[in-house]
Amino acid sequence: MNKFEATVSTAIVLLLAIVACSTPNRSSGANTVTPEIPAPVQKTGKSFAYNFDTDTTGQLPAKFHTGLTGKGTVGAWEVKADSSARSQPNVLAQTSTDRTSYRFPVAIADEGSFRDLDLSVRFKPISGQVDQAAGLMWRLKDANNYYIVRANALENNVVLYKVENGKRTDLPLKEEGRTYGKKTSMPSAQWSELRVVAAGNLFEVFVNGQKLYEVEDNTFTEAGKVGLWTKADSVTYFDDLRVTAK
Repeated sequence: MNKFEATVSTAIVLLLAIVACSTPNRSSGANTVTPEIPAPVQKTGKSFAYNFDTDTTGQLPAKFHTGLTGKGTVGAWEVKADSSARSQPNVLAQTSTDRTSYRFPVAIADEGSFRDLDLSVRFKPISGQVDQAAGLMWRLKDANNYYIVRANALENNVVLYKVENGKRTDLPLKEEGRTYGKKTSMPSAQWSELRVVAAGNLFEVFVNGQKLYEVEDNTFTEAGKVGLWTKADSVTYFDDLRVTAK
């Protein structure tokens, strides 16, 4: 190898090293997210309720913005009319059918941040071959860092995770261990209610008024935003999102 070839070879090696260092690590599913605009921490007793009935159909509701955890295309969130809604006429729907497995479209509420809270939503799984999922997020720092409890109509279970730096990890149940949540009937094309009560490091999970389990975790201890979540090709309708600071 002559001097010129050696110089070119060295340059190529350095260039490849620079590219490798600057390329995001996708092994955890993390993507680059936009930092959240801070929202005021709410005092005990302060509540917000979103039924989407005064929002314009075909558009994202006021006081919400969207994000994405993982890979694939961004979600398609829009207000839709649904005659089956508990509070008519409108619901918030995620309608994108991108089948990327590690893909979690989110819709984040802008009005407030909460540490301890009572958070609930009604949801109806519409379709999905990879998943039919509906979730509630809380203590959200950004679209890569939050707690999430989700119900899945294909798996008939409810699982609570932490999402840290884009990596989703299911959390063990108090006094039961890591069971991947708990099995429970989650019918498609029907409305159900998902609820979580958070107090310090203790989270209580409810479905249709029935308490399923408790989880303890100390990953996210500060107040954060709340929001809605789906997975992969889940087409899911949401209604009556409610949050109260505890």
